[in-house]
Amino acid sequence: MSHFSRRDGQLYIDNVALASLAAEHGTPAYVYSKTAISEQFLAYQNAMGEQNHLICYAVKANCSLAILNLLAKLGAGFDIVSGGELERVLAAGGQAQKIVFSGVGKSHEEITLALQTGIHCFNIESLAELERIQQIAQSLDIIAPISIRVNPDVDAGTHPYISTGLKENKFGIDIDSVLAVYQHASSLSHVMIKGVDCHIGSQLTEVAPFIDAMDRVLLLIDRLAEAGISIEHLDLGGGLGVRYQDEQPPAIGDYIRAIRQGLGTRDLCLILEPGRSIVANAGVLLSKVEYLKAAGDKRFAIVDAAMNDMLRPALYQAWLDIETVSDNTQASTDVYDIVGPVCETGDFLGKQRSLAIDEGDLLCIHSAGAYGMAMSSNYNSRPRAVEIMVDNNVAHVIRARETKADLMRGESLLPDPR
Repeated sequence: MSHFSRRDGQLYIDNVALASLAAEHGTPAYVYSKTAISEQFLAYQNAMGEQNHLICYAVKANCSLAILNLLAKLGAGFDIVSGGELERVLAAGGQAQKIVFSGVGKSHEEITLALQTGIHCFNIESLAELERIQQIAQSLDIIAPISIRVNPDVDAGTHPYISTGLKENKFGIDIDSVLAVYQHASSLSHVMIKGVDCHIGSQLTEVAPFIDAMDRVLLLIDRLAEAGISIEHLDLGGGLGVRYQDEQPPAIGDYIRAIRQGLGTRDLCLILEPGRSIVANAGVLLSKVEYLKAAGDKRFAIVDAAMNDMLRPALYQAWLDIETVSDNTQASTDVYDIVGPVCETGDFLGKQRSLAIDEGDLLCIHSAGAYGMAMSSNYNSRPRAVEIMVDNNVAHVIRARETKADLMRGESLLPDPR
C-alpha cells in the first residue's frame, strides 16, 4: 500500500504533513515511513513460510542507523560490502552471525575485523581473496566461513552500471571455472565452505532472470556434491526492482514463491539480499524552489536539493516522480527541468516535468529511500541533508543536518614557515 496521500491539497507521509516537516526542519530533507519499511521487510519474511532462510538487508541501499536498528528488531540479517558497514550494523544492534560480507575488494583490516566479529559468511569474489582470507584466518586461528560468488552469465536486462552477472562484469567467478576454486577451498586448513552465492544485478522487473540464474547455480551445487563438497546455503543476492515510473516488478510474494518452487525439496538455507525493494519507495526527498528561470523555450526550476543529495538522475539518468507538496492554485502549469545549485550541467533531479509552482514552493522527490542519502556527498561544500523517520503521526530526526563546521572537521591549515 502507498504511505503517501494528498489531503486538502497537502501531501502526507502516513499521518504527517510533509509541509510541516519542511517548516520545522528545513530542506533538503529525507523523510521515511517506518511502517512502509517494516511492511516491505516482513513481506519477505512472511513469504518464506517454512523455508529455512535468512533475509539479509543490503546495507548499501540506505545505511542510516535507525533503519538498520528497525530491521534488526524485525529479525533481519545484513549484507555488507565494507568494514564501515559492519561497524554500522553492530552499532545498530545487528547480530554478527546474521551478516554476510560481499564485495570485490575486502582489505586485510576488514577481513580481520569480520573474522574477529564472527560473521555468518564471506561471499568470496576471487581466488586472490580466498588466499588472503585463508592466510588471515590461519594467523588468527579462526575458521573462516565462506561462500563463493559465482557469475552465472545471466543478462539481467538492466542499466549497465547496475548489471553484475555478465562475464564482462567485475563481480564473482565464472561459473564454468568455479569448481576448481571450490576444490582448492576444500583443501585449505582455515576455510569452511558454507554455500554458493550469486547476484545478477539490480532493479530487475521480471522473475525469469532470477530463476535462470538459480537453475544454473543448482546444477553447480549438484556438480559440487559429486565432487564431495556439500553446500548448506544458496544465496541468490538481491535485485528485485521497484516502481519508479511505469515499471511492473513482481510482488515480493510472487518472486519468493517462484524461487521456492524452483528450489523444490532441496535441503538448503535460502539467503536473499534485498535492499532497494525494502526502502526505495518508503522515502522521499523534500526540496524548496529557489528560483524559476526561463532560457529561450526552456524553463528551469532551480531547487535547493542537488546531485550531491540525490545522485541517481545524474549518474545514470534515473527517473524519479516529482510532485508539489502543497497545491498551488494560483500558479500556471509549465514544463520545467528540475535542477540544483551545484556547478555541473549534469546537476538535475528531473527533466520536462509539468508543474504549477512559484518560487518558495516545496517539491517532493519520490522513491528516494534507496541510494539517495547513501550516495550523497559534500560536493561544492554542501552539508548533507537531515533525515527524518515518521512513525504514524510522530516524526523523529534520525540524522541531524550537517553544519558547515562538520564539513571542516579533521582538516587543518599548514603551519606558517619559520
